Amino acid sequence: MFPLRSVVLGAFVPSLVFEVGIGAMLPIVAITATNLDASLAAAGTMAALVPIGQLLADVPAGALAARLGDRHAMLLAGIGSAVGFVGCALAPNLAVLAAGVLLIGAATAVFNLARHAYLTEITPPLRRARVLSTLAGVHRIGLFIGPFAGAAVIHGSDVRAGYWLALGTSLAATAVIAAVRPAPGESGRTAARTGPRRPTRSTWSVLGEHRQVFATLGLAVLLVGAVRGARQTVLPLWGEHLGLDPAVTSLVFGAAGAADMLLFYPAGKVMDALGRLWIGVPAMLTMGLAMALLPLTTTVAAFAWVAVLLGLGNGMSSGILMTLGADVAPPGERAQFLGIWRVFQDGGAAAGPLVVSAGAALGSLAAGIWVMAGSGVVAAGALGRWVPRWSAHANRTTRRRAGL
Repeated sequence: MFPLRSVVLGAFVPSLVFEVGIGAMLPIVAITATNLDASLAAAGTMAALVPIGQLLADVPAGALAARLGDRHAMLLAGIGSAVGFVGCALAPNLAVLAAGVLLIGAATAVFNLARHAYLTEITPPLRRARVLSTLAGVHRIGLFIGPFAGAAVIHGSDVRAGYWLALGTSLAATAVIAAVRPAPGESGRTAARTGPRRPTRSTWSVLGEHRQVFATLGLAVLLVGAVRGARQTVLPLWGEHLGLDPAVTSLVFGAAGAADMLLFYPAGKVMDALGRLWIGVPAMLTMGLAMALLPLTTTVAAFAWVAVLLGLGNGMSSGILMTLGADVAPPGERAQFLGIWRVFQDGGAAAGPLVVSAGAALGSLAAGIWVMAGSGVVAAGALGRWVPRWSAHANRTTRRRAGL
């Protein structure tokens, strides 16, 4: 299931180490900005540059991975993120800090796209969901560990020590990728594309040929990304609305994160055994239900139970978007296709929190949360409608029709 060299050492280990650094960096960007005399609004904008950098780099990342090869693209991303971390650690002003954060966001987009395309290439389709959901779980674990590791090195030093930790993890991840070459035949398929390879077609021609996929299934991806992205915002905002102590809100958020990490492998196993819809639809309905219940909570206990339900729904959806992208990506043009795919995925993740924030700005945080609850139901319907059209792995019926 997880060949040591090609999957564990070639993707899982560097991904875990890389995400620990990102997790250590995320909480301290706004603090660094305020130390450089930024206002709270400017500090918040500075923290948002990481997802903005990812979104801007998604399409170029696909073209780069297609040209250089997935493994070489990951190496370049590791080096680029290291430069960004050094820039943030030494930043004398906000402009240099902003450039460093944007570079880290762009490098993260290249790294994520390349490892997605890499595992898609080497993994048999009937094992694909387990591998990609485990990759998503590794991503979550790294981001969970990162803030604690960052707090440990910052304690007794200053906030910039977190960037030096992230620099070390970035270089360590790059070194692992450089040292490990997948063995031919180890995965049961051909060896991964590790060397340079001139793409046969441009990203824009791939977009034009597959525009119907993006206009239909892409909408479902956008909605799923929005619901999952909103999860990061609704819990702290509703905790603040209830007047909870920040430490209590943090504990509830951590409990939701722990629940999130429980289901990534079982979710992948179900997707491989029964089809993608058996996870995609229940996950979105669960998250929609949890968000619908959240504005009705008035006590810490109720808030915590709904947060855990939301975490379980998100954990259930672990790897679903990567798996669907791998299912529908055309062979030979996977990197370009997945670069466009991730624009929908990351665009949704950015839009979800904005919808919730807009509701709060208009005077009704509950209304913004309920809009996202409805989006969860619509996302479930969109998956049920469009996944069987484009993926042979939607369910057992589509597999039988495809001769699988």
